[in-house]
Amino acid sequence: MTLLVGLDVGTTSVKACVYRPDGTAVAGSAVPTPTHHPRPGWAHHEPDELWGGAVAALRGALGQLAPGQAAEIAGVAVASMGEAGVPLDERGRPTHAVIAWYDTRSQPQADVLAARFGHDALFATTGLSLQPIWSLLKLLWLKDQEPEAFARTRRWLNVADYIAFRLCGVAATDPSLASRTHALDLRARRWDEGLLGEVGIRSGTFAPLVQSGTALDTVTPAAAAATGLPLGARVAAGGHDHVCGALAVGVTEPGEMLNSLGTAEAIFLPLEAPLADPVMGAQGYTQGAHVVPDRSYVFGGQYTTGAAVDWLRDVVGRERPYGDLIAEAEAMPPGSLGVGFLPYLRIAAPPHNDPRARAAFVGLTADTPRGAMVRAVFEGLAFESRASLEPLFAHTGLDRLARIVAIGGGTRNRLLMRIKATVQQQPSTVANVAEATTLGAAMLAGLGAGVYRDVPDALGALRYETVEVPPVEAWVPLYDAIYDRAYRRIYPALRDLHHALGDLQDDLAAGALAVGNGPPPDAAVEPAANRGVTVGRPA
Repeated sequence: MTLLVGLDVGTTSVKACVYRPDGTAVAGSAVPTPTHHPRPGWAHHEPDELWGGAVAALRGALGQLAPGQAAEIAGVAVASMGEAGVPLDERGRPTHAVIAWYDTRSQPQADVLAARFGHDALFATTGLSLQPIWSLLKLLWLKDQEPEAFARTRRWLNVADYIAFRLCGVAATDPSLASRTHALDLRARRWDEGLLGEVGIRSGTFAPLVQSGTALDTVTPAAAAATGLPLGARVAAGGHDHVCGALAVGVTEPGEMLNSLGTAEAIFLPLEAPLADPVMGAQGYTQGAHVVPDRSYVFGGQYTTGAAVDWLRDVVGRERPYGDLIAEAEAMPPGSLGVGFLPYLRIAAPPHNDPRARAAFVGLTADTPRGAMVRAVFEGLAFESRASLEPLFAHTGLDRLARIVAIGGGTRNRLLMRIKATVQQQPSTVANVAEATTLGAAMLAGLGAGVYRDVPDALGALRYETVEVPPVEAWVPLYDAIYDRAYRRIYPALRDLHHALGDLQDDLAAGALAVGNGPPPDAAVEPAANRGVTVGRPA
């Protein structure tokens, strides 16, 4: 029996799953993604720790196989978050840590790029609204702030490409990950060497482009010894995590939508070709290349969906089971007793292209119970998804979606899914695929290993169940009213205030505002009489 392996190096965890060609999962393992947070707004991963996570996940999965069964593995491919990458020297050694995809330290570099080239011109070439998270901006930050590391850098590999490089020794990337760098000419599907030369990035820094699912080479002896993969297994080019998830559930045609609910949330619509309307770029929407040949896509969504739920759990206490929190939210009426939540915990979601936005609860009172706050988070995430999707109808010419397919860990929260279907007023089809991203990566591995002839052959081989989550019709009028009369007004009302708070934080970080040292937290307060203070009514 032929087996295929898909790896997913994600924001929260590194997962490895072993599949049969029909998509049946045989084994799987996950380890936390090691992440460091040296200061507010900054986050990074150490390259060796990411490789160590991939090794641990692979060994955990392969250790579940029967003796000798690992020899049946024909191929492996890697998916990962986009934007983050590993700068390498001429010997393939990292020159710097991996700046996390959501890290916004390179905002000054984005501002310089905007002033020099213009937002619209950059969007027309790359399909991306200019944001500080893109790989090119991280490289420019390295050039400005870590010139010694930048001088030694000869190659930039996206995270999935770096793990594949460690597995087989070949440096390459696919269009889906390349289109998250801000260095790809999306229509031509080639690196924009003109832009790179203008900003001082060496030709050849970004890896050679190959189609997703292209065989790169077989697993090296060193990688086989580290992971337990067989020497004959072929490593194939993988892709961007959300896009691999779209492949797994067959969202490849215009009119379909993937709702991928992970740490971030993707609203993913396939396109025949990239769109050129600069308004879409100004609103923060991004486009890219599908892992399916000759297909593009447009992304809406939000940056902190699963992350918002995780944040809430940290705030209320991890000792309380997640199921209990959902039950408390279910006990609250729709509308969460008038509490609303704006879920911009990192940056704003399209159509608000605002990296300085912040999250907020509104409508809190002394009578607000925890369950109302939990439900308000779920409702805020659903309202934000609708707000991000609605402008795409105008941009794409669609008036209704043929189907919405949902994947990811968020789909296990059925209250959230009911709220989302109700707010969107359209059923969601939840694909019963535990790890769609690893399955999509395994399908690319099967293409590279020759297990499948092409993408239609791979999709035709899969077998999995789906569950439809319909709207709750009784909730529709209220949610419509909340969305129109309240939710859509929260961001505009708070924008200037949040920017002012951000400016204050910047001033504090730069030392422009002095903060005196107060007493130690455990210092006793000296009685007033001992401080020469007259107590009582003046004479």
